[in-house]
Amino acid sequence: MNDPWDFSERRILECVQAGPYELRLGDRVRIRPRARADIFDMALAGKSATIDSIEQDFENRVYLALTIDDDPGADLGQARMIGHRFFFAPEEVEPVSTDVEA
Repeated sequence: MNDPWDFSERRILECVQAGPYELRLGDRVRIRPRARADIFDMALAGKSATIDSIEQDFENRVYLALTIDDDPGADLGQARMIGHRFFFAPEEVEPVSTDVEA
């Protein structure tokens, strides 16, 4: 029997499809909370973030672990510290274009 508290079995994915977009580690996205939004999700609405990890739980749901771009403690999120990593479903973000016209 699997131990439900053994998080070592969690799957880490390289990419995930979100509508017409393929999201990958390191991609920049804009947060657009939807169905399960709570006060913390709403406080982050519209912020740009970077995908730090793409994880699949035991029920095969996929979540993006995000670090907020303008968070002065973003390096703590990249170090997987609590309070600086935020989890959203792929359909709750939209890619931020990195193309800059010269």
